[in-house]
Amino acid sequence: MEVNSDKLNAFMGKMVTEMGAAMNASLVLLGDKLGLYRTLAAKGPMSSTELASATGTAERYVREWLSSQAASGYIEYDSASRKFSMLPEQAMALADQDSPVFLGAFPNVVASTFLDEPKITDAFKSGKGVGWNRRSECLFCGTARFFRTGYMHHLVQEWLPALDGVVDKLKRGAKVADVGCGHGVSTRLMAEAFPNSRFYGFDYHEGSIEAARK
Repeated sequence: MEVNSDKLNAFMGKMVTEMGAAMNASLVLLGDKLGLYRTLAAKGPMSSTELASATGTAERYVREWLSSQAASGYIEYDSASRKFSMLPEQAMALADQDSPVFLGAFPNVVASTFLDEPKITDAFKSGKGVGWNRRSECLFCGTARFFRTGYMHHLVQEWLPALDGVVDKLKRGAKVADVGCGHGVSTRLMAEAFPNSRFYGFDYHEGSIEAARK
């Protein structure tokens, strides 16, 4: 089989880039979990010592995390001051969970694909499905946080008004079933926006319902 070296090099470049992104997902996950992005966005520019002190983490690990994030273009580094910071655009994506473009929760979803791999592999062999309620817990948390920002900025403002007559009916008073409500983010947003209506959230993953009730 004849191999085209240009196509091979292009494909290898694509694969290396995607492998780097996959590895970086775990670093984004811990940066979100430990509040490293949020603290850096709020208080930066900061050195690794300052960020570690502010977040109660170990400086040696924070130093490596900061360097890798700067090399990936997720944060900024100033060689003169030897401090790290975040651009407004970076902060919107990684530090502000109320931002319309927040992505900090997505690595939770990525993590679940690896944790659930044994179940998916078995399903490939058996032909049976893997129910949503059988997935790893981080999938539910990540999904709720990932979609939350879209619901906050678009559900009541744009999506519901796009449905003929729905908003008027909700204003007057209606009974609404939010099927597959997950952690109840969409259910609560609609209930707060339309107090004359009654909203019921349903999900066959019991853990999600428990989280929604809290």
